[in-house]
Amino acid sequence: MKDKHGLLSGPIDQTLKNMTIPMVFGLVAILAFNLVDTFFISLLGTEALAAVSFTFPITFAVNCITMGIGVGISTGVARLLGRSAQIDAARLSGHGLMLAVILVIAASALGLATINPLFRMLGAHENLLPLIHNYMSVWYLTIPLLVIPMAGNSAIRATGDTKTPAKIMIVAGFINGLLDPLLIFGLGPIPALGVKGAAIASAISWAGALVCSLYVLIKREKLLAWPSPTKIVQDWKDILAIGTPAALSNALNPISGAILMAMLAAQGTAAVAAYGAAQRVESLLLIVMMALTSALTPLMAQNFGANNPNRSFEALFRAMRFSILFQFIVFLAMVPLSVPIAAIFSQEPAVQNKLWHYLIVVPVSYGMQGVMMMLVSALNAMKKPVHAFAMNLVRLFVLLLPMAWLGSLVDGTEGMFIGIAVANGITGVLAYLYALTLRRGTPAPTQ
Repeated sequence: MKDKHGLLSGPIDQTLKNMTIPMVFGLVAILAFNLVDTFFISLLGTEALAAVSFTFPITFAVNCITMGIGVGISTGVARLLGRSAQIDAARLSGHGLMLAVILVIAASALGLATINPLFRMLGAHENLLPLIHNYMSVWYLTIPLLVIPMAGNSAIRATGDTKTPAKIMIVAGFINGLLDPLLIFGLGPIPALGVKGAAIASAISWAGALVCSLYVLIKREKLLAWPSPTKIVQDWKDILAIGTPAALSNALNPISGAILMAMLAAQGTAAVAAYGAAQRVESLLLIVMMALTSALTPLMAQNFGANNPNRSFEALFRAMRFSILFQFIVFLAMVPLSVPIAAIFSQEPAVQNKLWHYLIVVPVSYGMQGVMMMLVSALNAMKKPVHAFAMNLVRLFVLLLPMAWLGSLVDGTEGMFIGIAVANGITGVLAYLYALTLRRGTPAPTQ
């Protein structure tokens, strides 16, 4: 294949930089998408905001399906492109998109039939159920529109192109930002639809992203082919072999977050509020690492497909070292900024104090957390998704949660934050050592 993105040749540092920077802007667009929705919905009142907040675990769970399939598509397509098997890559991409759409439609149909009982089980009060129904009835019906942009962008990134998916995400965010106030509050002949309007605005933005993704996949990248009845089942098995553990690994994060939030609730409302604000800040502080993981997987997978494991591991260890250095610089910047940031998110001294403590303790460990993130991406590229799931499971449930609990016994909320930082540090060291063993155990390339 033509190595137009430098995945198989050229300086690795420059390749990672060229792939990561666009992804940062794309992820910022996604964060802005969510913030815009939250802002306009909050103007409807506390009940509307609470109702939509209840939907987050369910919407994330459904999207985990697409994210997992996306990882399977990205890894498989990248390896095939590394072997210059363009036709096979197009077939796998098409079969993967079909699988993602089918699974999400099935999940949406089940969700649509169980809106009220499901959200009652989650603790939603009766007065919130009509608002939740208004939002989720539209969301379930239209979420298949988002499947192709999400999974399709994974296929596009497998070629080494991260700029186009970022542009598609930015376009979707822009459409959503324009339509949110119009459909939520109404204007002229457009009626005020409230939370249902927010869901419709999202759906229209997803439709725009779908058109853009299909155009790129079909016309430019030639990465969509007609289904092959003789190969579709095997392709689905290959995608699910990677996608299922990847989806489960993604699901571990909100589960552990819910447990950690319950532990914090025992420390008081101020602790919960501080941690909630800290998570918003953390998503920005780790955004470069999240973008770098999206760049690392296709780079490594293509080189494994091209029988060049040495270049794959060189990229992995450069990404790990960059993570440690970059996040340490971020930590140094956070020391003087922690007080004003804490003041922005709360007017209560108790919340400010706990948030300040989080921001000067936990970010020092983000570099090591980034090392673990790089390892997980590498394991997916190596077609070892079960190992990636196991590493994330160990990080969250064997180290982070127990150490946060032990910290709470010693020093309350502040002790929990220290426990989180220590757990991140240990997992980073373990991830680096495990990566060394992987490199030593990988056979030399054949001639």
